[in-house]
Amino acid sequence: MKTNKTFFAAVFAACALCACSSGADGNDHETPEKPVPTGKLPITISTSVSGVEESRVTDYAFEAGDEAGLYVVNRRADGSAAPLQAQGNHVDNMCFTYSGTWTPASPIYWLDNETHADFYLYYPYKASVADVEAVPYSVAADQSTEAAYKSGDVVIGSALNVAPTESAVSIKAKHVMSQMLVTLEPGNGFTDESLAAADVSVKINGIKTAATVNLSTATVTATGSAATITPLHVDNAYKALIVPQSVAEGNLITVTVDGRDFNLKKAFTFVSGKRHRFTVTLSKTSSGVNVDINPWEDDGTDNGGVAE
Repeated sequence: MKTNKTFFAAVFAACALCACSSGADGNDHETPEKPVPTGKLPITISTSVSGVEESRVTDYAFEAGDEAGLYVVNRRADGSAAPLQAQGNHVDNMCFTYSGTWTPASPIYWLDNETHADFYLYYPYKASVADVEAVPYSVAADQSTEAAYKSGDVVIGSALNVAPTESAVSIKAKHVMSQMLVTLEPGNGFTDESLAAADVSVKINGIKTAATVNLSTATVTATGSAATITPLHVDNAYKALIVPQSVAEGNLITVTVDGRDFNLKKAFTFVSGKRHRFTVTLSKTSSGVNVDINPWEDDGTDNGGVAE
């Protein structure tokens, strides 16, 4: 998915059934189209995504086979919002599968032509959701491969108080994890050539990798114990998806150059939906390497520090 590049995936509930997995008999086959029930208005949706840019590594959009879940909650008779629940909503955790467009596991319809509804979309899909206020997700500790990196991407979206319509309901979604991007620059004692020839690795320390996500508010809560994250090395950068959290002062980043560790001691707060960019300038000094960190414009803070 790519920030600021909107894609629209119209999902027509009256389309052919497309299950999220094989049928009970183990055979994949097309199901004949079902006629729209008399007087029923099919629900269709479109999505637009904002947040951390380039969280999907190979593509900047959904990939064939991706699955998302949708809840639809009808408004009360007085027009007030009803709470999202794990079960008992107008539509409960309907699986949509992407194949150029989104197809639901079974057709869905508006309650009637008058009742407004709230829509809640999340990705990636989970077949069982026990608590919509605390859906468990995690990022990989080892994100050195594309698959491991992408597995941590979580997207949440909603559209509230929507009137029944024949048009697609536009659901605005966002990435809820943080992204950390580390780039290395040669300083005193280094050149582009010497740094490129060196054996370099980057570690991100003291990071909780587990989380719970509230599907209605898109709030992310870090859980579990801290771990060390190995980021994905792409071109001249190292990037990782991080569960939003505040990290106490410690060795936040470890850069290893030809077997020698240089640690940046720093406290930092990772914000949901933000990319935090760390440009690390390596300069040989009597005490080691100086690391200067400049902020990505989106987080709006000065993250400068020195590693010794």
